[in-house]
Amino acid sequence: MTARSPNLGTSASAPHDILPALLAKPHALVMGVLNVTPDSFSDGGRFLDPTTALAQAERMVAEGADILDVGAESTRPYGSVRISEEDELARLRPILPALTRLGVPISIDTMKAGVAAWALDQGAAIANDVWGLHRDPAMARLAAARGVPVVVMHNRDAADPAIDIMDDIAAFFTRSLAIADEAGLPRERIVLDPGIGFGKTAEQSMIALARLGELGRFGLPILVGASRKRFIASISPSEPDQRIGGSLAAHLIAVQNGARIIRAHDVHETVQALRVAAAIGDKR
Repeated sequence: MTARSPNLGTSASAPHDILPALLAKPHALVMGVLNVTPDSFSDGGRFLDPTTALAQAERMVAEGADILDVGAESTRPYGSVRISEEDELARLRPILPALTRLGVPISIDTMKAGVAAWALDQGAAIANDVWGLHRDPAMARLAAARGVPVVVMHNRDAADPAIDIMDDIAAFFTRSLAIADEAGLPRERIVLDPGIGFGKTAEQSMIALARLGELGRFGLPILVGASRKRFIASISPSEPDQRIGGSLAAHLIAVQNGARIIRAHDVHETVQALRVAAAIGDKR
């Protein structure tokens, strides 16, 4: 099915101050993951039912999520199947309007500008593009027209163990920012995500976390989503739901290295770990 051109529109009530308000909080932000898909690598199918999905969203908000990130197309780094825009929207329609009434900003996790436009019409406040504005040329124009923040994630079609992954990430983000600039999307509405697990070997994912501070050259907030990723199993063999400890370790290091937003499946544990680490740090 051919995707329709999104209605870029404009919004007089666009939440221009959402990102600065979030980043003004004195702690690292936690973005709770809600996958309304049958094939997510971590929780595929668990939250496909709208009632179950809403209950999970309410639970994450109660546990301290600052943002909810909802996605209706699996973007898992290996074995995901592309779906049409209509199929993606069909999964979102029963749940997204209710999510916008939970009191925290909603991020729409999609690589399709048409889906993002619909979600923004329903009250979503952030666009999360796992292809960093590179795949759908309308995504940057949409965000610019609507005045919303965008998460720009690094991605590759395939991992290449021979490359310097930090050089590749930097070059990718440089192109993303050029696309944004051409579309009139201000830098102050952009968040960078190194894309842990996407188009990277396990070693490269760990390098990206260890050298995260190098991305400070861009002067933009950094989001990290290492939650339950497969690189953890390369160190400690485990299934996705057995990787909470590894996820917390990776996220604590990410915050130490400059991350301001952590995207996580296990919100309670992540919030607790970040708060305890911050409290201990304050005693220095």
